[in-house]
Amino acid sequence: MWVVGCPLVSDGESAQATVSLPREGGAHPGDQPDPVLPDWGGPCLHRVVPTLLGELADPGRTAVPAWFPDPVAGAGQIVLLVIDGLGEEQLRERAALAPVLASGVGGPITSVAPSTTACALTTLVTGKVPAEHGVVGYRVAIGGDVMNVLQWSLRGADARMSVPPSDFQPFESFPGAPGPVPVVTRHDFGPTGFTAAHLGRLEMHRWHTPAGLVTAVRELAAGSAPFVYAYYEGIDKVAHAEGLGRYYDDELRAVDRLVGDVLEALPSGSVLIVTADHGQVEVGNSVELIGPEIMEAVTLISGEGRFRWLHVRPGAAADVAATASALHGDVAWVRTKEQLIADGWLGGVPSAEVASRLGDVVLVPFAPTAFLDPADTGELRLKARHGSLTPEEMYIPLLGWRAS
Repeated sequence: MWVVGCPLVSDGESAQATVSLPREGGAHPGDQPDPVLPDWGGPCLHRVVPTLLGELADPGRTAVPAWFPDPVAGAGQIVLLVIDGLGEEQLRERAALAPVLASGVGGPITSVAPSTTACALTTLVTGKVPAEHGVVGYRVAIGGDVMNVLQWSLRGADARMSVPPSDFQPFESFPGAPGPVPVVTRHDFGPTGFTAAHLGRLEMHRWHTPAGLVTAVRELAAGSAPFVYAYYEGIDKVAHAEGLGRYYDDELRAVDRLVGDVLEALPSGSVLIVTADHGQVEVGNSVELIGPEIMEAVTLISGEGRFRWLHVRPGAAADVAATASALHGDVAWVRTKEQLIADGWLGGVPSAEVASRLGDVVLVPFAPTAFLDPADTGELRLKARHGSLTPEEMYIPLLGWRAS
């Protein structure tokens, strides 16, 4: 592998990156690790909310899966706290730093494909698989362009009028809930396109500091809200900015205290469930450039660095996949759209509209690297990333406690 250090520009900032240039002779598929696919029929993120709401609707009489935390059985009030970016592998390696989380009852479940926030959170709250809800990544192709789903923008402009969130993702959140579900989230995550797309019009309780999250949960639980959804993104932000070192460890300690504070704030008998959307992989400055042999057939690039979609000229997908496998098979799984769907990565066969958002060929690194999209160099700032199907990214915790 030919590796050079070169300066790359990232949204006006200079970022030093280790760039892997295309090379001959990628790994044979038999030399690659197996991807961790979502366990659509078992312990998987899309079954969490339907199971919780089913238990609330019929306490003690609904069959709770054996892999679900025991405290859920018979619960009359549940708080679901989602900790963005908290992978099971990272948590297990640092159990001594997080005694409260380590005390939870439960175990690992799988995230979704791609293992990224926009797709995973939509899957969690709707109970629908990506093939159904269609929020299939961080940057999604639409109408010959690429939309940043988290910013809900096209070419830097607000896309809420041109791409109405309720049209893009039509399924309701928390279906079957006993009344409106209060959502406890950061103050700046309120009236955004992505919020509208995955949560819809719900009662928002926005906090400015983590203590405010605890206060909001305490008040809602004391007011007898049967189900509360809370979201905290600190782990993900720190991992992206600083990697998985000392800053990550200290943030995990703070998150553990936050979980303990939430648990203490709940009335006796209430149940706290903690899960995540994905884990993380330390990538640092490692970047894979997609070579001209591939790019000459590419018309559009979408997705993210660890789940990179290539949209190609009609009839070119097979050749692009073969070339990509030869050049990048030592660091990434390469699949055509048809192969990915047939192998169940998205949980089913997508509609024509959802399928139109997918590229023709996808590059999914199993090595700690990412594929560069020249139109989205801001990703170069991210030291830890996610999106792929490695154990570090795909396994997430599902833990429960009953408040005393």
